[in-house]
Amino acid sequence: MKKAENIIVGISIGDLNGIGSEVVLKTFEDPRMLELCTPVIFANVKILSFIKKTFELTAPLHGIDKLDQMVMGKINVLNVWNEGVDLNFGTNDDAVGKYAIKSFVTATKALKEGLVDVLVTAPINKCNIQSEDFKFPGHTDYLDKELEGNALMFMVQDNLRVGLLTDHIPVNEVASHLTEALLIQKITTINKSLTQDFGINKPKIAVLALNPHAGDNGVIGKEDDEIIKPILKKLFEKGNLVFGPFAADGFFGSNQYEKYDAVIAMYHDQGLIPFKTLSFGKGVNFTAGLNKIRTSPDHGTAYEIAGKGIADFNSFREAVYMAIDIFKTRNEHLEISQNPMKVKEKH
Repeated sequence: MKKAENIIVGISIGDLNGIGSEVVLKTFEDPRMLELCTPVIFANVKILSFIKKTFELTAPLHGIDKLDQMVMGKINVLNVWNEGVDLNFGTNDDAVGKYAIKSFVTATKALKEGLVDVLVTAPINKCNIQSEDFKFPGHTDYLDKELEGNALMFMVQDNLRVGLLTDHIPVNEVASHLTEALLIQKITTINKSLTQDFGINKPKIAVLALNPHAGDNGVIGKEDDEIIKPILKKLFEKGNLVFGPFAADGFFGSNQYEKYDAVIAMYHDQGLIPFKTLSFGKGVNFTAGLNKIRTSPDHGTAYEIAGKGIADFNSFREAVYMAIDIFKTRNEHLEISQNPMKVKEKH
């Protein structure tokens, strides 16, 4: 197993006109971060040096052209491109979007090949990244295609963990996506992630209802009674500690979520509005269910404050911390699973 200080954190730079590069560089201004990991930023060292100067930051950058030139304990910047890029902070620019995807695709390839241990992604603009070569709603969907497993968007802040049954689809399509197979897959994914990535034995999972008041016995929709309840009953009888469906409106306000290790929301806003209300600026988006680890901050490009030097880097730093923690917990879980005698030897 790698020592903590040798964990290599790959970082995709996101939309260069947003706050991504600012929060990345601010995170590694603190030299103690380099005691935890070695970062590799997938971008261009000249551009990042310009951005560093713009925000009057001081951390030294180490430019490299190949990953085998990486130096442990330094802020490595892999030159994914060499040409200059015209930046205009706060502007939605298709040309800049192409560089965000160059960074992300190259970083994902390095993750797949084991050249970096984990991936932390800075925010992208979902509009300007679209092209003939990249037709994905966002990071998660691309990673689901490229990596092994079934991706699940898992929003995490301390003991608050919210997983999404469906993520980037229109609200009017949510009910048609609600199937027994999908619900079982997502619950299984969260159950496994809580065990191997967070070290929780026999996790308790709450499932939110699709309809208001959990359908009120079919008066406001039948999906909760006809689809969700029977599946949860079946899973519970097989030994899974899964509960619900709970009416979503009072679930968070009454602090019910504190009784569970994770919550599954039926759709994007049902889960993310309460999550961000409770934890904005500290939350992390973790892509659970895959054979590799990816995290990101809980915010977007924030064009409205880009270039002003006032972006809060706490969520990005938390994303780095969480990627490292999950990497270590998953490795320990794997080691114990493969060699249970090691547990006995420790006692």
